Amino acid sequence: MTDKYSAGVLLFRRTAGRPEVLLGHMGGPFWAKKDDGAWSIPKGEYEPDLEDAQAAASREFHEELGLFVPPGDWIPLGDVRYGSGKGKKNLTVWALEGDLDPTAIVPGTFEMEWPPRSGKTASFPEIDRAAWFDLPTATAKLSTGQRPYLDRLSEHLAQQT
Repeated sequence: MTDKYSAGVLLFRRTAGRPEVLLGHMGGPFWAKKDDGAWSIPKGEYEPDLEDAQAAASREFHEELGLFVPPGDWIPLGDVRYGSGKGKKNLTVWALEGDLDPTAIVPGTFEMEWPPRSGKTASFPEIDRAAWFDLPTATAKLSTGQRPYLDRLSEHLAQQT
């Protein structure tokens, strides 16, 4: 199986001088009762031969949240490869300083067979809610493979001061 490629935008803002990041809680029945480790940077898959990673990150942000990426400077946070077994993912992320109201999201949806082996298809939101978190809280909330981006954002912000 070949690797999958994803791109995303880690939106951040500063509240009382401390950075907060916007994360989305993964939708669907597998994540419904989970919290820690069940949040994600707004991101999605793309084909690197067919689409630019930054364009994909912007598109996926809009598809997942139903909101456009706010204007601002895109800060490259690089790539991370994560996953296990056959499910390896290469994720490229940019940070962008901006603000939006997480209650305004209108998430995209996906379909899957549910309940399992029922032959029935159900539709679920890609993310079921979004929220702002300070970096220590975001570390617990974010899925493990995406956590390096919080450190990279912290390093970038420390270099600015």
